[in-house]
Amino acid sequence: MGLVRSLCSFIVFLSCLIAVYGQGTRIGFYSTTCPNAETIVRTTVTSHFGSDPRIAPGLLRMHFHDCFVQGCDGSVLLAGPNSERTAGANTNLRGFEVIDDAKTQLEVACPGVVSCADILTLAARDSVTLTQGQRWEVPTGRRDGRVSLATNVNNLPSPSDPVAIQQRKFSAFRLTTRDLVALVGGHTIGTAACGFFTNRIFNSTGNTADPTMDQTFVPTLQRLCPQNGDGSARVDLDNGSGNTFDTSFFNNLSRGRGILQSDHVLWTNPTTKSIVQEFMASSSNFNVQFARSMVKMSNIGVKTGRSGEIRRVCSAVN
Repeated sequence: MGLVRSLCSFIVFLSCLIAVYGQGTRIGFYSTTCPNAETIVRTTVTSHFGSDPRIAPGLLRMHFHDCFVQGCDGSVLLAGPNSERTAGANTNLRGFEVIDDAKTQLEVACPGVVSCADILTLAARDSVTLTQGQRWEVPTGRRDGRVSLATNVNNLPSPSDPVAIQQRKFSAFRLTTRDLVALVGGHTIGTAACGFFTNRIFNSTGNTADPTMDQTFVPTLQRLCPQNGDGSARVDLDNGSGNTFDTSFFNNLSRGRGILQSDHVLWTNPTTKSIVQEFMASSSNFNVQFARSMVKMSNIGVKTGRSGEIRRVCSAVN
């Protein structure tokens, strides 16, 4: 009975979120205009994932980077000499070919109906479920933005941000500290370039620069990311469980094995530490909160109704 009440409360909560944040998105938006839309996206993501599992964290990260710049409007997908894709923070994004593949199939099944923004949002959800995370219902009905400028990519959280700065960046989109910790938990299937954290594992003499890290773990990172080595080489942010969506990431934070400084401080800050501890203790709490936070994030600044467009090619303005 308690489980039924919790499930009902979660459904009501999602409905409220969609009304407040969604600005017109709703679950089942394509049920009559393109009933197989979600199936086509899921099948496409599954196919690419089978060839390269690294596509899952890539799509999840791309969705995050889209939503934090002018809202979740697919603008990160637009190609051009000064588009968002060319900004430094986005140069290593991956998964564009997955979105293009799904869009090509959808244009055959339902021409001019399903937006690129919705495809990306659905693909991010499917990436989580493919890596053993919890599935959730995605409200759809977004339209695509027409503007994509590298100069607008200035509010993405940085790998060196302290908690206060992260909170400010998230609260700008009405995302709470709890949302912050849950969404950063997506790093359980993420990777980071060595260049983003070598300053933590080496100082000018080649020794450990950050004494708050687990010193038994540092040699492993130094082997993966040697001093003066390839700064673009990537390592799992969730050591030992980088291909599975679970709570291991939070356990690593508690052991001083948070690789990025911005992740590490979630354990050292009292406000965020209590949330990390909760998620460590209950994978159910983490999965439910992650789904809630993703629904909130995926409805940031969405374009619906007559705003924006439905692009026929995700990389080009119609």
